[in-house]
Amino acid sequence: MAGRPRVVIIGAGIVGCALADELTVRGWTDVTVLDQGPLFATGGSSSHAPGLVFQTNPSKAMTEFAAYTVAKYRELSLDGRPCFDQVGGLEVATTPERWQDLHRKHGWAASWGIESELAGPERCVELWPLLDPSVLLGGFHVPSDGLASAVRCGEAQARAAIGRGARFLPGHRVVALERRGDRVIGVTAEVIADPRVSGSGAAGRVTMPADVVVCAAGFWGPAIGELAGLTVPLLPLAHQYARSGPLPALAGDCDGETEAVRPILRHQDRDLYFRQHADRVGVGSYAHRPMPVRQDEIALRATVMPSVQEFTPADFDPAWRDAVELMPALGESKPEEGINGIFSFTSDGFPLIGPAPGLDGLWIAEAVWVTHSAGVARALAEWLVDGHSTVDLHECEVERFEQVQLAPAFVEERGRQNFVEVYDVIHPLQPMESPRPMRTSPFHPRQRELGAFFLEAAGWERPHWFEANAALLEDPVRLAPDAEEFVGAGARDAWAARYWSPIAAAEAWATRQRVALYDMTPLKRVEVAGSGAAAFLQRMTTNNVDRPPGSVTYTLLLDSAGGIRSDLTAARLAEDRFQVGANGNLDLAWLRRHAPPGVSVRDVTAGTCCVGVWGPHARDLVQPLTDLDLSNEGFRYFTLKSGYLGQVPVTMMRLSYVGELGWEIYTTADVGLKLWDLLWEAGRRYGVAAGGRAAFNSLRLEKGYRLWGVDMTPEHRPHEAGLGWAVRMDKDFVGRPALEALGGEAARRLVPLLTERVVMGREPVFHRGRAAGYVTSAAYAHTLGRAVAYAWLPAGAAEPGTAVEVGYSGGRVPAEVAAEPLFDPKMTRIKR
Repeated sequence: MAGRPRVVIIGAGIVGCALADELTVRGWTDVTVLDQGPLFATGGSSSHAPGLVFQTNPSKAMTEFAAYTVAKYRELSLDGRPCFDQVGGLEVATTPERWQDLHRKHGWAASWGIESELAGPERCVELWPLLDPSVLLGGFHVPSDGLASAVRCGEAQARAAIGRGARFLPGHRVVALERRGDRVIGVTAEVIADPRVSGSGAAGRVTMPADVVVCAAGFWGPAIGELAGLTVPLLPLAHQYARSGPLPALAGDCDGETEAVRPILRHQDRDLYFRQHADRVGVGSYAHRPMPVRQDEIALRATVMPSVQEFTPADFDPAWRDAVELMPALGESKPEEGINGIFSFTSDGFPLIGPAPGLDGLWIAEAVWVTHSAGVARALAEWLVDGHSTVDLHECEVERFEQVQLAPAFVEERGRQNFVEVYDVIHPLQPMESPRPMRTSPFHPRQRELGAFFLEAAGWERPHWFEANAALLEDPVRLAPDAEEFVGAGARDAWAARYWSPIAAAEAWATRQRVALYDMTPLKRVEVAGSGAAAFLQRMTTNNVDRPPGSVTYTLLLDSAGGIRSDLTAARLAEDRFQVGANGNLDLAWLRRHAPPGVSVRDVTAGTCCVGVWGPHARDLVQPLTDLDLSNEGFRYFTLKSGYLGQVPVTMMRLSYVGELGWEIYTTADVGLKLWDLLWEAGRRYGVAAGGRAAFNSLRLEKGYRLWGVDMTPEHRPHEAGLGWAVRMDKDFVGRPALEALGGEAARRLVPLLTERVVMGREPVFHRGRAAGYVTSAAYAHTLGRAVAYAWLPAGAAEPGTAVEVGYSGGRVPAEVAAEPLFDPKMTRIKR
């Protein structure tokens, strides 16, 4: 946005204060922050938050948010006193499962650049003398973690923002969002006579014009969203926290200026965390029942402030017993000063960041805990001022959710479950168990008959393997022409073997040797139509999509910094109509936001379906069913045709994400089951099999096909990701100036590794003994008989033949950088 726009931030908690600071330091100084409560203990979550800042997270973005929060807050002071105590963080394990999980966290820390150590019981007791070493297996220690005084951090940042021109107004309850058409133009607030007094009367209303309004209202976010007709999908839940009485063992630990010298502590095996309060210990618990609080109940059930509900001792009793087991000295005391404090939970555990759908000028910064507050504020300020964030936000963007995931019942059930599982050991493939199923393809009945094992993504039930294919594991036919025997599944430890089956190897074999059907229905399909559709897509994407009808083009969406927002297939169905294969709702939202008048962008996924037919017998299977010429000369790679298979109207695209001959075959959902049955019956003579996502992932890695959101994100540029061939610098597109400024040199590259065992992703990669990069995707390549992982590495370590090591479960797995593609480099199997 050009110039210095007028910004109104709703909420003066730590997020609103941090955002005002980050905006004003970037030159946006016309900033007004409103809050219904007093400053700066406004009554939201920040006012009672214990302030624990743990940096390490399986998400790179969440780790970066927390790391920036630490870096910023450790430099803050207020009236001569620091706002952050860098006491370190310690997480202890009392079970073998947790101890292994801490080894994985140690790996994530190395991947994301956080210094950490794995500590034995003696070291844990050295850091926290109250611990009982007999119950410990070890701990994970991060020296740079610490305690943020949330209210003080907020005020310190607010003062800095005020010094640059920002205004903070207490006692202003926003009651309306003013709008002109589809744009917000201001807010109307009810002025509260005395915000320090609950139920204080109103002293009038005031309307404030704004070019940008940011909702940072915390657990009141859904109520603000209602003013705009917007769903803010978070659930306020009460969480218990209590302080012990004075403990002689901690007497004299702290001087008058310091409240804590011991690390913040988590005992996740019992859903507990601890922090020091001088000679007392604060204990927080997620072990109790979920306690959701409706928007209209928050003020009614409050005690000293809206975010503090009445403490329920019976819910806390089991947690206290577990705390005493870990720290026997707590047995000399009892819980005191307990609260049920409200925090915000989302259905996937990530914050809500970015522009609101359907109302230009309204932005969201919600479900953000103190741990990530400064990092989120910086990312949003960058996005507002510069047009993009330096942190990959795809996990956090507001518009990531599908419509079915915005239902209040869904948000509540998943929010409750996230509360229950907040400290659980969660496998990266582990799905939520309920509510399911939500979205099923027309092929779902047949998949169930074949014994599909389903996992979930974006609400879709997706088969990962089929029990009916177990018999193929005994098939004596060789896997590949030059293979002496069936390669099989590869060695996996117990963790890597979860949510996986050796049947995936049989399905990969069937795809390479025979033919297989893959359900591609969950792939997001977007129709872009109108006389300006081609020009619009030319402007939005990197490759030349303005080709004749019948063409299909692989292309990229970039942000203004040249980062990869997504990869797409643009299929030109007619002069004025494209079907775009996208990665999810974020692509739909991005295209809608930028579409000019006269160009419609419509999600057609729910009314359509798709089956991938791939393998050396794909043509033999499909050709007898249609009058279309499916020969290599008559139907070239990356082209499409429409016609019929039997009685089923179809659009066929000659694409392959598994590296084999075949087509993606689309039809409407009402005849989808008929299409599956037709293909299945015709394929019996060729040994057709159903293929699941586990085999699919193995096959695509053998070909080096990237998966957006995993292998590349907005952090990465096309030439770094090996996708420079999909960029046409002879045309204008979003992100081109940034790519021109960067030049062609790549300081890092995405490369394949051949490893000695299967890893999972996000592990650190060591070169010459130092962490140099991290793994993105990994699988066993059944065609090659090798475990494969893709990884980001600095250019100096990315040459084929370079020896590296992958950190995995506390050990190092030898690996070697390989040349890509690993399989069929001349594309003879796809283009035959």
